[in-house]
Amino acid sequence: MRPRPVLSVLTVLPIALLAPLTTNTTSTANTSTASTAYVDAASAPLPRHFLTGYWHNFANPADELKLSQVPDEYDLVAVAFGEATARPGEVTFQVDPGLSDAVGGYTDAQFKADVAALQAAGKKVILSVGGEKGAIRVADAQAAALFADTVHGLMTEYGFDGVDIDLENGLDPTYMAQALRALHGKAGSGLIITMAPQTIDMQSTGGSYFQLALNIKDILTVVHMQYYNSGTMLGCDQQVYGQGTVDFMTALACIQLENGLRPDQVALGLPAGPGAAGGGVVAPSTVNDALDCLARGTGCGSFTPSRTYPGIRGAMTWSINWDVTNGGAFAGTVGPHLDTLP
Repeated sequence: MRPRPVLSVLTVLPIALLAPLTTNTTSTANTSTASTAYVDAASAPLPRHFLTGYWHNFANPADELKLSQVPDEYDLVAVAFGEATARPGEVTFQVDPGLSDAVGGYTDAQFKADVAALQAAGKKVILSVGGEKGAIRVADAQAAALFADTVHGLMTEYGFDGVDIDLENGLDPTYMAQALRALHGKAGSGLIITMAPQTIDMQSTGGSYFQLALNIKDILTVVHMQYYNSGTMLGCDQQVYGQGTVDFMTALACIQLENGLRPDQVALGLPAGPGAAGGGVVAPSTVNDALDCLARGTGCGSFTPSRTYPGIRGAMTWSINWDVTNGGAFAGTVGPHLDTLP
């Protein structure tokens, strides 16, 4: 998630990924709407369209925040990050001491209370595992079982609603799927599972991240790919697009939408302004244009999808902290716009 060297599809894509993509012409937009007659806000489902933001469990140049300071526009908060141990598959978490110092003290008990308060307000809070420097490995059945056991333990202890897979150093789609299914078996049907692949990971259904998404499609909540820190990539029309444009978002989202994922399982992940990423920063209004292009067929650039996807799930940003640092423009612009989508 943090800034890293830019790669170009023209230099790193294997030849196999340059082959024409298979188009799924039978997929349909999700037209269901979430009920508003909630008995308990904490048990309510996510909205039809929602905004996800990552919250820093570390100190860096962005503003440090307690969970209680997360702006109201965010529907899903991804806590970054759960950490690896020497045991393959094991995930741990605690409030980072550096963050605690930076905010004048923040205990695990206070963090848990803030998680509960967000949930009482109708928000969801999940644990993101991995990140740019994450080293969590799930490469066999034993590691898969340990991943499921330890993540479920953290969900029970801290109150997390699910898990975000942000493994930027490779993953095994077979055993990670096994781990997530085991976690689903423990947590139940309300488990939220999100994924945050890089652009290179979702260029083809042959990629491990794409395979994982399809392997767990029946229990997957959403894929919010990182449309940033990227070089040029191929769109679903086999044309090359550069980051930082409406076309980059829509033409790459089209790959996922036409190759097995439902519209409600696809969201757009963008940086929250200067400092949040090394490349691909766009104005929040540009994110809205891309969402309109996908949902309505309006606001498109040179690429126009062959059909619309009214069920497109929403947007994600790295990060809540950077958004607050930059004046809240991302949440303040994109959040309300999501409520206007069909």
